[in-house]
Parts: sequence; structure tokens; C-alpha cells
Amino acid sequence: MKCGRHNLAFLLLLTTPCFAGEIDVTFFEKNIRPVLIESCYECHSVEAGKSKAGLLLDTREGTLTGGDNGPAVVPGDPEASLLFVAITHAESDLEMPPKKAKLPDTVIDDFRRWIEGGAPDPRDEPRGKLTDAPIDYESGREFWAWQMPQWPDISESKFQSEWARSDIDRLVLSGLEKANLQPSEDAGTEALLRRLYFNLIGLPPTAKELGAFRREVEATSRQEALKKKVDELLASGFYGERWGRHWLDVARFGESSGKESNFTYPEAWRYRDYVIDAFNSDIPFDRFIAEQLAGDLLPADGDAERARLQVATGFLAVGARSLNEMNRDQYEADNVDEQINATTQAFMASTVACARCHDHKFDPFLMKDYYALAGIFSSTKTFIGTKIEPDNVIGGELIHLPDSLGLPVFNRPITPQKVEELKLERVAVLEKQEEDQALAAKAIKEGKDPTEFFSIQMAIGNIWKVGRIDGALAKVDDSGKPHVMCMGVQEAGEVRDEPVYERGDLAQPGDEKIPRGFPEVVVMSGAPQIDGNVSGRLELAEWLAHPEHPLTARVLANRVWRHLFGIGLVRTTDNFGYNGERPTHPELLDYLALRLVEKHEWSVKGLIREIVLSRTFQQASDFREDGFLADPENRLMWRVSKRRLEAEAIRDAMLVAAGDLDVNRPEGSLIGRLGDRNAALLGFAKGVPSDLDGSRHRSVYLPVVRDRLPDVLELFDFAETSLVTGHRETTNVPTQALYLMNSDFVTARAESLAKLVADRERDAAVRTVFERCLSRQPDADELELARSFFEQLDQSDVPKHEGMKLYCQSVLSTAEFRNLD
Repeated sequence: MKCGRHNLAFLLLLTTPCFAGEIDVTFFEKNIRPVLIESCYECHSVEAGKSKAGLLLDTREGTLTGGDNGPAVVPGDPEASLLFVAITHAESDLEMPPKKAKLPDTVIDDFRRWIEGGAPDPRDEPRGKLTDAPIDYESGREFWAWQMPQWPDISESKFQSEWARSDIDRLVLSGLEKANLQPSEDAGTEALLRRLYFNLIGLPPTAKELGAFRREVEATSRQEALKKKVDELLASGFYGERWGRHWLDVARFGESSGKESNFTYPEAWRYRDYVIDAFNSDIPFDRFIAEQLAGDLLPADGDAERARLQVATGFLAVGARSLNEMNRDQYEADNVDEQINATTQAFMASTVACARCHDHKFDPFLMKDYYALAGIFSSTKTFIGTKIEPDNVIGGELIHLPDSLGLPVFNRPITPQKVEELKLERVAVLEKQEEDQALAAKAIKEGKDPTEFFSIQMAIGNIWKVGRIDGALAKVDDSGKPHVMCMGVQEAGEVRDEPVYERGDLAQPGDEKIPRGFPEVVVMSGAPQIDGNVSGRLELAEWLAHPEHPLTARVLANRVWRHLFGIGLVRTTDNFGYNGERPTHPELLDYLALRLVEKHEWSVKGLIREIVLSRTFQQASDFREDGFLADPENRLMWRVSKRRLEAEAIRDAMLVAAGDLDVNRPEGSLIGRLGDRNAALLGFAKGVPSDLDGSRHRSVYLPVVRDRLPDVLELFDFAETSLVTGHRETTNVPTQALYLMNSDFVTARAESLAKLVADRERDAAVRTVFERCLSRQPDADELELARSFFEQLDQSDVPKHEGMKLYCQSVLSTAEFRNLD
């Protein structure tokens, strides 16, 4: 008899609910609507009085219904969407916009992603009705998000008041009472400890740690043991790796530029490590804001601190960029737009960037607010350090850090002779260009063809040559020794205010320049003012952290709550605007925001500690019919919701279970060691694993290359690295199961785990596997199922060790392993 290799894997492999990831209306407002206005409304809108081919594109209804030829957009299917077909010029008789150049590839890709994501479109106006007037400041200030947080009136709950352990519990209990619901019982000790470990450090507890916690509970009390354990985990270096990764999602961290060229960012890892260290050090969040937006402008005690603060500004540099944009002014404007979007969404959960081409359609941001911020970032120089090559005409410098600090550096040294050769080559290229230009000018005077001597193609070629040389020389000193460098920002040589550009078009500037400043919907006493000689980045950071700012503390508190419970009090963590959801517990959100600032002095660790010590966090996750019928989404928190672990936690837990985790921080990153290159060619680089993994370090240190992620991150719903992401979607698709059954990484972990239990009696081995993987002992049915499996193996030709390896892989592949609670 032969035993099927994956029988037990299929038997134990359970499924989790499927939630489809979607591009939201913010994506439409920022990337789709402006293009429709600029390129389509002229022929297909009520306002223009035109509907060529019976097509109107200024409403959702018109876009979905289409015109004479059929639906313009079929949500989920770009190829069936006539609008997408038209803008790609796939059919010669259907090209839009007509008689104009094809839209840029980046725009076409945005339309593809929008349609694949369900084509969300907030334009609900019926045909024939013009869009409502933009929201004004006064009416905008009436919206809940733009009002100052208020301390709630917390009194002892009249319903099961003995249950509440804290004010958090009382505010939650108040909502449950109104729905005639009770909170759930406390979670079991093992389940609670596993929940705490994954939430705080992203790793499971070991059997030794479980035993020690049980003994501490018996010696004192569960709550006292929990307090001690929380403090221990928050002091662990693993905490920063877990919560730093959460912030890297928000900071849209990536190690390549993305988009068409997709060149690597070899120095991006320094910002990653800065974030991890910042969370471990519990830098107050108001200071954290200032360091990332204006670290270069803060005072520093010594070169090491100066370098740390400079690296912090990588927040403004690590975003995606279109490096093959031929127009440098357009590139700079798009870079500013990306920085405005990242800053306002990360710290305010507001889509100010939607006001680039028109006043915001839903939130109180006018174009002048956008261009007031644009002046701040236009007065800032961004250093990204990308190499210049034929398909990458926009290059970038890097910032030099003191070589004396002994920081890791991966740039290769060159000989002094090579340095001199490069300098001479640069001079030769420029001298030849001058000679050719002179000959071309002479030819023009003589009525001859100048292109024989000099042409646009030759000029571009010279740009590439000089750029390549400059890039190489910038990385070394005169002796050829590599410099230590980082990404980031500094003050530009020129401070300038920006005009309002009609429809965001650089060719249509307004007459009046907008002074650098902040969105006017926020009114506060003692607001910082921007001096005429500075960009205003430091003042922007002070404005965001001002005690009277209505959003910053709320947004952070909501992000923390989301990571601890799986969903925010405001579900739309990155959008607190009119199109976002309203808070389920507005009083609790205000309470947490005020406690964060006034009690914890912006300490993220302090806020986390308060929340996890609440009884709300310690509830069981068991299903209850009464709760489900009254509140199927568990928004009232009658239990702790079950949820799947993130990709990194799944991978790291496998390493822990197998005894393979290397807890040391690796020096640099794979991309840092590979250096400048096109990300599309990574697979051809020597020593690069096909799945971009091959590491036993924690997953936060895996390479994050846009459009080329390691398999485990790609398959298990990693953050969209080009967008601010406060909430990852969760999917359940067949390729995840295939990865768990077939990937080299998983089979290697199963092999290691099998070796760990190889000398144990089978029942003892099964118990050890369960404890290492699931933080519990198997029940009688699970033990019997394992015995049955091994009995089949004994009658087969499968080697004993191979059988244990299959069993270990099956447990690593269970839904319970990759789910919390």
C-alpha cells in the first residue's frame, strides 16, 4: 500500500473567509477622475453638452451603461471594457482621446487596476445633473473628523458593570448594552498568550514561555501575570520589528521605484531599520512625525544623531516614481503630489491630493490648500539615488553620511585610476558635445542639415553617458573608497510658492501664487507660521502634532486599534473623510486619542499597553448566535474576531516552530547588496533565490521590490507598496494552498521540525508538533487522526522520516496555524 503524499495535508487544510481586495474611491478621485476631466469630458459630458456615440463619462451610470457600442466599463474585466480598449489603442477604429497622443502607460495601468478592482466610482448623480459645488470650510468643520476630540462622560455601566476593568471596557460595554448584548467570556490562557505574542511581537510563544506564564498566573493572578508579560514583550526588540512593519505599510515602503522603469533603491533599507529602531525606542509619535518630515532640520547631538535624523526623512523618498518621465518639471510636480498624498493620508487619513486638479469633491480641501502644501515640497530636494540608463532619464542623487561612523556600505570600491578615467571621460563627452553643437550651428548658417553633426538622439545619449559617470563618481571619494549614503530630503536651494495650476496642468498656471501653508479647514490657536526662508516642512510637522489638531491623534489611535483587533473603530483607516466610514464608537476613539496625547505623551507603547490590558481585548473569540444575529460583523466587539495572520507572521511562525529563526538583524538588505539595477532583471542576478526568499531572518527584512515581491508576501496579501496602506485585505485563494504544499520554504521548515521530534515516541512527537505550531496540545480526535495517518505510513514504502515531515507540513498548513484565535 502506498500512502498519498498530501492526504493529511488536504485533510487538515481548513479554509478561512474570503474578502476580495478592492481599489477604493480615493484611488478613483486621485488617478481616474482627473484623467476623465482632462481627456474625456470635452466630448462625453453633460457640462460640455456632448455625448459622442451616445456616451457620457461624467457619471457612474453613464460610464457603466456606455453608449452606442456597449458598456464603457465592465467592473473586474478591463478587456471587456470599451473605455480601456480605447485608451490602449488596441483597435485602430476605437482610439481615445481622438487625434491626440496615447495616454501615458502609467495612466493606462491606473485604469486597468481601477477596473480590475471593481471600478469604484462615487459619482452618484443621475444623468443631466451637474456635480455639486465643492464643500466649503465652514460646512466641512461641522463634520465629526474636523471637530476637536472631547473627553466622554464615563460612568459605571448599569449592565454587568462588574465586567468592566477599564474605561475602554465601559465605553465598549455601553454600546453592547444598547444592542442588548453581553461581552464574551475571557479567552483561555493559552489562546490569550498566543494572541498577545502575535499582536505585540508577531511571533508565537514557545512551550517554555507558555509553561512559565501558566506558573506566573498560578502564583499571582492572570491580570498581574499579563501585565508582567506585556511589559516584557514591549521591551523586546521583536516589538519594533512587528510594529515597525505596520508603519512601513503606511509609509508605502519599497526598495524600487516601481512603475515602468522600476529601478532599485539600494539605500532604502536604512529607512526600514530607522523605523524599527524608532518603535523599539518608543520615540513619541509627535517627534516621530518631525523626524520623518524634517529630520534634517532638527538639532542633533553629534554626527551619529545627525545621520539618524537624515535617514528618517527617507519617509518622503521611498515612494513609487515614474523615472522615465521625459519632462523634469512634470516629474517634480508628480513627486510633490506623491509626497502630499503620503503625508496627509499617513498622519491625517485625508485625501488632500485629490485637490490637485479641482477642489475636492467631498472633503473641505480646495485647490489652494493643495498648492499651499505643494510649495512646501517644491522647496524641498528629494534624494532617491537611481541610476541613469537609456530607459531611465530621470536620475537622482543620494545624501552622504559621515564615513567616520562605520555604517554598513555596499557600494563597491574602485581604483583611483578608475576615478580619474571617469572624470576624463566626462570631460571628453562634454567637449565633444560642444564641438558637435558648433558644427551643427555652422551647418544651419550654411543652409545644410545640422543633424549630421548633432541631433536630439545624440543629446539624449550624452545625457545618459554623463549621468552614468556622475552616478558612479557620486558613490566614491577621489581614492575610489565608497561613501556611506542614504535616501531622504533636504532644503532645496530655492524656496518658492506655487500657483494654482488649472486642472493640474503645468502649462496653465494661475496669476497668483499661494503662500506656503496648511489646509485652512483646521483652525487652531498658535498655529505655526512659515518663515519666508524655509520650506515649511518643520512647521508642517509641528502643525500636524499641534494639541488642537483634530485628526492626528485620532488617526494614530485608530491605527493601533486596527492592528490589535483586526478592524479600526473607523473601518477606513486611511480615509476619515466624507467617503470614509463613521466611527462605530466615536466616544471611545476620542478617549483613546486624548489618552495618547495627555496620559501617554504620544507613546505608542503606552497606548498599546492600556488597550491589551482591557477586558475587551481579553475576550474569547468563540461564536455566539445571539451576537452574530445582532451584530454579524462584530463591530460592537461582543467577542474578539478571528482573523488570519499577515504574511510575515505566518512565515516567521514557521521559522519559530521549526527552530530555524535567525533573530539577528541582517546587515543591509538583498537589494542593498545587489546595488543599482532594473528590478525586472533581478531573476538574472547571481545568488538571488527564485522566490526572493532563502533567508531565515524575520520577514520584515525580506526585499520589498515593487511588482516583484517574495512569493510568500505576494500570495498572502502584502500591502500595496505604492499606496498608504493602513489595512491589508485578506483573501483565500488556491495559490495559497499550493504554496503551503509545494514551496521550498515550507518543506524546509517541515524538514527541520521533523528532525526536532525525530527521537520522540510518536504520540509525544505529535504533542510537541502541536505545541510548537499551535500553542496547545492536540485533543483526543486529533491524536487519533495522527495515529491513523502513521499507521497507514507503516504499511507503505514511505520512509519514516519522510512521513513525519509530511505530518509536520500538514500542521504548518492548517487554517489554525495561520489564523489568530
